[in-house]
Amino acid sequence: MALGKKQRCSNKGGLMRVLVVMVLLLSGLGCVSCEREREKEKGRRNAYATMMYVGTPRDYEFYVAIRVLLKSLATLDAQADRVVIASLDVPPRWIRALEKEDGAKVVRVENLENPYKHQDNFDKRFKLSLNKLYAWSLVEYDRVVMLDADNLFLHNTEELFQCGQFCAVFINPCVFHTGLFVLQPSMAVFKDMVHELQNGRENPDGADQGFIASYFPQLLDKPMFYPPSNGSRLDGIYRLPLGYQMDASYYYLKLRWSIPCGPNSVITFPGAPWLKPWYWWSWPVLPLGLQWHDKRRQTLGYGAEMAVILIQSAIYLGIIAMTRFARPSLSKLCYRRSDKSINLVQNILKLVALWSILAAYTTPFFIIPHTVHPLLGWPLYLLGVFALCSVAINAFLLPMLPVLMPWLGIVGALMVMAFPWYSDGVVRALCVFGYAFCAAPFVWASMIRIVAGLQQSLEREAFLPRIGESSPPSWFNKLY
Repeated sequence: MALGKKQRCSNKGGLMRVLVVMVLLLSGLGCVSCEREREKEKGRRNAYATMMYVGTPRDYEFYVAIRVLLKSLATLDAQADRVVIASLDVPPRWIRALEKEDGAKVVRVENLENPYKHQDNFDKRFKLSLNKLYAWSLVEYDRVVMLDADNLFLHNTEELFQCGQFCAVFINPCVFHTGLFVLQPSMAVFKDMVHELQNGRENPDGADQGFIASYFPQLLDKPMFYPPSNGSRLDGIYRLPLGYQMDASYYYLKLRWSIPCGPNSVITFPGAPWLKPWYWWSWPVLPLGLQWHDKRRQTLGYGAEMAVILIQSAIYLGIIAMTRFARPSLSKLCYRRSDKSINLVQNILKLVALWSILAAYTTPFFIIPHTVHPLLGWPLYLLGVFALCSVAINAFLLPMLPVLMPWLGIVGALMVMAFPWYSDGVVRALCVFGYAFCAAPFVWASMIRIVAGLQQSLEREAFLPRIGESSPPSWFNKLY
């Protein structure tokens, strides 16, 4: 009996120990879960921010660029908020799309008055760029990475939130770039910046670039930022490695990224505003445009422009079909070659013909939606040019090949620029210039042939009747 009692007590003791171990394990898992939640909440104390304002001819293009930037950041699984500093005049439908579709937090602000707008070198594109100073007012965050819309992220850059009170990249030997910088929000700094703005602090370019550079003139002498391995935050001001703001011109030089300093994480596209990567014509002029559009295709898509593309394609195909079946025959007409007024009309008709050819090459370029994919934009442009050139060819009885010679030249130039096996950007540039040099005589000869063909058409098939003769019958336009 005693032995049975001891065995039962031993079994109870074992059960108690198992229960204690299970409780400890569960409490431990709970602590780990709580710790993870705390870490997640801690991560949300950081933010990627960008700004949006309206009042420029390219508002919609930048709206699309900002949406692609936000969605690309979401794909990186960054534990940080995405914030858009938007002026009060941004359309409400854009705000709703940013909040509901892109998951961004929108902060509405009033436009800061730009006191430098009367400077001689002031660019009106940057009239409202000083709204970027509102980034220092986001005091609910510990660190903010402020971004321009033309940044393309290649990798997660959460280590930037470990940087100090202000960190930026020098893509210029003397002036840092404000397309990406890290800051610690502070209302004191924000108010001081606004005060300096009102006092007319020196600003070389009248934009955010010049003002922020003048506010942090000591950055060039500061140490380089290297993220601590223990995940702690640094204090002070640091220079960021070039890999956090790689100027796309480095890529165009070697057609590959080979920047030794930095993680090669972010590409930026400063420079000519009409060659930003979201424009369809930027590729293959600039090879990286296709990479930006691939990012858009994976995130935002092109549904907003597809209806316009389909309508334009149908119109161009209809024009081609009409010109194939309808062509004027003016062989029944003649005129007095000695009549001075006829010579004037001939010259006018020549100008009209040449301008119609020029319009055929330029009109499709401007009416195609600017932010479509290059592999949609270029074929639509070539289709539109061919359709409108067909109208000019049939209306003025011009030879087809000379009129379409520039069209063939554009196709050849696209093939030369898009060739993927150049060793570096210098060889690519030399090939493009070599092609242009060889193609120029053919284009010039085609222009001469167009003028000669137009003159022959005017002499052989007059466009006006003899003076005093009856007008041509209404059936002179044949369908055949």
